[in-house]
Amino acid sequence: MAHSFLALIPTLILCLLLPFSNTGGTLKPGNAQASGQWCVPKPSTTEEQLQDSIHFVCDERGMAGCSSIQIGGSCFYPNTTINHASVVMNMYYQSNPTHPVSCWFRNSALITITDPSYGNCKF
Repeated sequence: MAHSFLALIPTLILCLLLPFSNTGGTLKPGNAQASGQWCVPKPSTTEEQLQDSIHFVCDERGMAGCSSIQIGGSCFYPNTTINHASVVMNMYYQSNPTHPVSCWFRNSALITITDPSYGNCKF
């Protein structure tokens, strides 16, 4: 009995890790949007956590689209840290929506089914 359980361990490990593996393919942004999911900061997120998230997405990952939160960008107004963090957190999440950890941001974000878009700022 113990031998048959031990034989299953590699399969169990593979099943647990498979959802987090890198397939090498490119996912198209918008898959989560099509299913009605967006990533936004939790209401309890601190100003420092919001700034860290913006830095992570725009500076460390250099994601295209961060210009939308710059002066003249479609998501600059309202000019608040939480607004800008919402935009970039969702942008990062949409680039890899099949992995829930892409909306983790050190436990400062959550997935919502309410579209946070407003005016010309489309999430």
